Amino acid sequence: MDSSVPPPPTEPRIRRRDRHGRGMRGPVAPPQVPLSASRADTFRDLVLDSVERLERRFPQLVDVEFLVMEVPPDVREDTVPLGGSVPAKKDGPARVVVYRRPVEIRTKSREERAALIHEVVVEQVADLLGLSPESVDPRYGQD
Repeated sequence: MDSSVPPPPTEPRIRRRDRHGRGMRGPVAPPQVPLSASRADTFRDLVLDSVERLERRFPQLVDVEFLVMEVPPDVREDTVPLGGSVPAKKDGPARVVVYRRPVEIRTKSREERAALIHEVVVEQVADLLGLSPESVDPRYGQD
């Protein structure tokens, strides 16, 4: 008896569609749409916007490093800082740090977050330059 059944394939089949036949899944939004930006990226952009506003008034801020960290390294139970500043040393530039998670917890909307980030950056720059926050940004504390 001669059987006409083909032998089993030696290589696994390549799946071109998912189980339901709808095609391969792709990203929810294209990369150029703000929806695809992570919360950390959006936060960093808000910090950079605030820094750019201040650099127009204070050109010496070009030499300052502005960093975003998730949480402060030394958290005391009674207070959690929103930012910090470190003066310049001989081995490195001055630094201003904004802590993302404490700021995000205290704000509900993007506008509130942008305002709080700007206040934190203004306070830290004022501390670094030895000025009052009102002299760094005249609109400080008016919202």
